[in-house]
Parts: sequence; structure tokens; C-alpha cells
Amino acid sequence: MNSNKKNNISGFLKKKNVKRFSLFVVIAFIFLIFSKLSNDYKQTIKLKVNVVNIQDEIVLQGDSVNTINAYIEAKGFSLIPFMFKGSTDIVLDGKTDVISRPNQFIFDVQKHQYLIEGQLGKSYKVISLKPDTLLISYSKSASKVVPISLIHSIEYALGYDVKEDLNLSVDSVKVVGPSSEIDKIETLETENLELKNVKKDISEEIGLNISEYDNIEIFPKTVNISGEVTKFTEGTIEIPIIITNKPNNVDINYFPKTVTIAYYVDLDKYNSITTKDFMVECNYANIDDNQTYFMPVITKKPESVKRISIKQKRIDFIKL
Repeated sequence: MNSNKKNNISGFLKKKNVKRFSLFVVIAFIFLIFSKLSNDYKQTIKLKVNVVNIQDEIVLQGDSVNTINAYIEAKGFSLIPFMFKGSTDIVLDGKTDVISRPNQFIFDVQKHQYLIEGQLGKSYKVISLKPDTLLISYSKSASKVVPISLIHSIEYALGYDVKEDLNLSVDSVKVVGPSSEIDKIETLETENLELKNVKKDISEEIGLNISEYDNIEIFPKTVNISGEVTKFTEGTIEIPIIITNKPNNVDINYFPKTVTIAYYVDLDKYNSITTKDFMVECNYANIDDNQTYFMPVITKKPESVKRISIKQKRIDFIKL
């Protein structure tokens, strides 16, 4: 019995010693790794060059060759990311950092070493850069500016409407792509702006519909739509008819002499609407020889008025 207990205790202690030894090995290994990573190392890394702030029509070519080999010195910790990725990005400004030539940007690598060092950061010391000059090829696509057509299905709450027209942040966009597609585009529609029960101001960002075109880009890609929504009310008003272009040698009698106009107006401006704000005309030059009626047309109305209509659709007349 005592012998079994001694064996169990011995086995337990051996297991604990193994665990402790394993723990010490792991800790020692970690310290070794940290010690190694704290040392300075020299290594060549690839810098992938991207040019920004260039014309929308420009397409950079040969991305795989737009790289700089940088021989650097850095702590091991700083070089760890390059174990998982083959390169890091360097961004050049197309207006200030490169020289533009037809179909080519020229980047003086040596002259702009400070720029590369600044983007790499203080953890890296640049020893040398190759090549001395980088040639970045590009091509130009066709482009033109086309107007935007707003597509919407907006349902306003009862008694509400947009005060004036809906506003677009831009009225046109630049389209870029192959000439064969660009030449076909005369206008671009927005995606459908669908809103229901609207009773507050509209402010929405919406994209443009380019589903019919496979190889074009647009700038900007979205537009902002805004509109002031307020309470509206319906009003009616009697307006006298004006006969225009009647020959001097023709006398007529027409009926009715006035028409009723129904309109929808901003509630705040309802009391300011007067007969002077409207004009209804019947153009004698538009009737046929045997015609005995006019079609009245509203030729003047306030900008604040919406959904305007004439209740009398025709004005009868006789020649005297």
C-alpha cells in the first residue's frame, strides 16, 4: 500500500516537472523570438505604385510592372507584415509627383526618396531604390458630359407636397468608356427614388442606372436629391379670358367670359394669390375654318402653384 502511494506521488511530481520544463521552454522560445525580432535586418521589399488625382479618362496600364524595389533596414517586428504580403502601396499625386507625357507618367524615384520614406514611416530606413526612374504607362478612354434625368415615385402625405422642384446636387455627369458605347448615351437616368407618405423635407443620395452599359464609368457615381416639403391646400379662382390674334375685321361673341382655375398651393402663400397672377388665352389663329369653340390655355401662373387645371375645357363662340 505504501509502495503504491510512493509511486503515485513520484509520478505526479514527474508530470509537474515535465509541465514546468515545457513552460520554461516555451517562455525561453518566446524570449528568443522577441530578441531576434528586436534586431535590425536588411531586406528588399516591393513598393506597388498607384497614381491618384488624375483625369477620369486615364486608365493605368501594366500594374504588375509599376513597382519599386526598396532595399531597407528595419527591426524584425516591422518586417513581419512582408511575410504575409508581397508588397506595400505607395501613392503618387498625378499633379505634383510625376511628369506627364503622352500615354506615360515619369516618376523620378531618386529625387522623391523623401516621399517614399514618408509613406513607409519612421520604422524603415531606405538604403537604396531601383529603378532610378519609373515609367508608368496609361491609356485614355473616351468621355463626355451627359445630363441626368431624375426618376422618382414619391407619394406625399395628404395635404403635403414639395414646395418647389426637387433639386439635384449636379445636373450632369461625366461618362467614361469605349467610344462605341459613349456615343450612344444622350442622358442617364437615376435609380428610382421611391418614397411614401412624405411629410418632411427630402434629402436622399441615389445612384445612376447604368445597367444597359457594361464598360462605362460615371463621375460622380451618386447624386443628392433634396426638396422642401410643406403643407399645401387647394384653391380656386375666376380668371377672365383673353382672345389673341383675332383679325380686326372679325367680330365674335364668346361664352363663358371667365373660367375657373383650380390650383394647389403652399399654405403660407394661399392668401397672396390674386387674379393678376394668372392669364388664360384663346388663340384665334389656332381654330379651323368651321370651328366654333376655343381651347383655353393658361399662359401665366405663379411659380408656387402646382397641379393647376381649367374646369371649363372649351369656350364657345359665334361670329357676328
